[in-house]
Amino acid sequence: MQRAAYLVEAELIGSFAIPALQEDLETLQNSDEIFYGYWIDHRLAGAISYKKEGGLLDIYRLMVHPRYFRRGIGKALVSFVEGVEEGIERIIVSTGARNLPAKKLYEGLGFRDIGEREVIAGLWITHFEKCKRF
Repeated sequence: MQRAAYLVEAELIGSFAIPALQEDLETLQNSDEIFYGYWIDHRLAGAISYKKEGGLLDIYRLMVHPRYFRRGIGKALVSFVEGVEEGIERIIVSTGARNLPAKKLYEGLGFRDIGEREVIAGLWITHFEKCKRF
């Protein structure tokens, strides 16, 4: 599912240098990220992973299988994580600068664009953050 989702992003941003496209199952299993999945009819339709350190929640991956695009799965996964983790003061996430659907999703969820950065030659990412007010 990860490969299918990130191949779509690679096409959108014009670069196949996305690290997630180079990972295998063993790499994912050995990561120290927290994962949640979104299932439809016993099929994994989407997933989110993140790390939490103190009041900071860093979303590492948000992926939806292309078969399930535009069904609110990404929004549901981010909202779920916001609700399940306590003590979050700030959430950060990044996406390809030319990935307009992802950027629109994060902005719709209340994230603000905090800038772009070229991570390798020709590959730009946009960073987002959301500060929680309690």
